[in-house]
Amino acid sequence: MPTALNDLLKATSRSFYLTLRVLPARVRPQIGLAYLLARTADTIADTELVRPALRRHALQILRERILGLREQPGNFTDLVRHQGSPAEKLLLEKVEDSLALLQTLSPEDLKLVREVLATITSGQELDLTRFTPPESAFQRDEDRLKLGLQSIIALETEAELDDYTYRVAGCVGEFWTKICRAHLFPRAGLDEKQFIMDGIRFGKGLQLVNILRDLPADLKRGRCYLPAEKLEPAHLLPETLLSPANEVKFLKIYRGYLDQAESHLRAGWNYTNTLPFGQFRVRLACAWPVLIGMRTIEKLRAAGVTELRRRVKVPRGEVRGIMFRSTLASPLPFAWRRLVSEGGKAVASGDELA
Repeated sequence: MPTALNDLLKATSRSFYLTLRVLPARVRPQIGLAYLLARTADTIADTELVRPALRRHALQILRERILGLREQPGNFTDLVRHQGSPAEKLLLEKVEDSLALLQTLSPEDLKLVREVLATITSGQELDLTRFTPPESAFQRDEDRLKLGLQSIIALETEAELDDYTYRVAGCVGEFWTKICRAHLFPRAGLDEKQFIMDGIRFGKGLQLVNILRDLPADLKRGRCYLPAEKLEPAHLLPETLLSPANEVKFLKIYRGYLDQAESHLRAGWNYTNTLPFGQFRVRLACAWPVLIGMRTIEKLRAAGVTELRRRVKVPRGEVRGIMFRSTLASPLPFAWRRLVSEGGKAVASGDELA
């Protein structure tokens, strides 16, 4: 991958860049490029100063360019000038450079990259359709925001939540599995169906952790990923979800989703340990998000609505500690297995490896 785009990867995702660096060189370009283009699509979808219809159109153009269905480059000038982040601005400015790298992939890898990006962009388009008002109501929605009145749209069903987590992250676990399998351990004797299923659940778990951690920010943006079919029986509305008066009812539902996320991440830990032991780089690249995700769940489980509003996160120093201890444990099967306890708790202190 050219230096300029490698630097762009580093600027747009510090945590994923660390994961990418530890991966074997044979799969690093394909996974890095898929991430760059997915991040570009995400930037388009999240540019809220641009009308939803224009963002959907820009996503469609990008998807067609990725799939090779359109030769003419898209014009993302309007999106570029509305970027507050220099890195995201650069992502859009360099999109043609990223797209050009698709042609350097083998036919087999190109097919996998195109498939995962088509699924991801479908999820982003669905989000734009689901969580934004009709174009005719766009101005009315702006007027409501000026008055401090924002209606919040929630997903309707658990099935919609599960579908969303697959489209934007579960499919990544599937893609990651197929790329690594093809290039790194094609002849390893594995239960292929279970391995892919665990990879999908791994991705879903990471996305569900993100949803639960970012709930307050998403509510401010007018979107609620906790389904109405779960909230309504408890007489909860998205607009008052984080009200202290609703804390007991809300936390009961919220912690149920934390249990679900933890169950998915335990499948991710099983996935990590299914990898051939000699693939220590891939094992580390998988272990880090599992361990950080587990630790995030612990913190979210201990939080009340006041703490959740301040956005709970694992401090960088703790992340570095997790990475350091897991690296030390990687050649030692007993120490490695203890990185996640039987109850799913991630190791947070060096004492537990002593």
